[in-house]
Amino acid sequence: MQLDGIGTFVTGGASGLGEATARLLQARGARVCIYDLPRSEGARVAESLGESAHFVAGDVTDEAQVAAALDEAVEAFGSLRAVVNCAGIGSAARTVSKRGEPFPLDLFERTIRVNLIGSFNVIRLAAAHMIGNEPGDHGERGAMVNTASAAAFEGQIGQAAYSASKGGVVGMTLPIARDLARHGIRVCSIAPGLFKTPMLMGLPEPALAALGASVPFPARLGDPPEYAQLACQILENPMLNGETIRLDGAIRMAPE
Repeated sequence: MQLDGIGTFVTGGASGLGEATARLLQARGARVCIYDLPRSEGARVAESLGESAHFVAGDVTDEAQVAAALDEAVEAFGSLRAVVNCAGIGSAARTVSKRGEPFPLDLFERTIRVNLIGSFNVIRLAAAHMIGNEPGDHGERGAMVNTASAAAFEGQIGQAAYSASKGGVVGMTLPIARDLARHGIRVCSIAPGLFKTPMLMGLPEPALAALGASVPFPARLGDPPEYAQLACQILENPMLNGETIRLDGAIRMAPE
């Protein structure tokens, strides 16, 4: 897929991995719809990217809001060729706390709803638009990139909800890719390790340094533009389909 001139949709595009992806897509000539919560910095990010980008506020878990945002993107761009799902939340709680309190069920449900169900909500609604696109090279009508996590494979203590949500993203990648193959739509996921995202950057500097040093090579935290680079490469390479790619410097997470 050639990125120059295509319409793209980036969830969680107001910060972190999503913002870096939106910026790189725009730099490569794509037109970008940034989709993020109303309280986010989405409007500021879109304004900084100029006329080739705009912001739509909404929640990935809300069917009507996502449908309206996708309609707006298609109307603005003429068609939608690429989606990158970066919207997500973190959560941390033991199954039973040291004081004997069980994991709050509403926190578990919320994490699954945003990270897993929210991603699928965007995929299914975006795919309904993409199937109507004129096929390009290799018969391709669109491509999507989802965000999993190294925690999908080595979840740490306290990450039951987060790991379950990201494991679900990994698990649905291949069946969705197989399902949409007949329409010429590719689907892949990226499983980042330890990256400089808002989820991590609130930690004290010594803790961040220790986390970076735990990565085999390069021994540092990942930079969001490195995620963006891989996301764009997935969109551009027609043989990447149905795969989850770890982007983690070879780290394998310890129990805690």
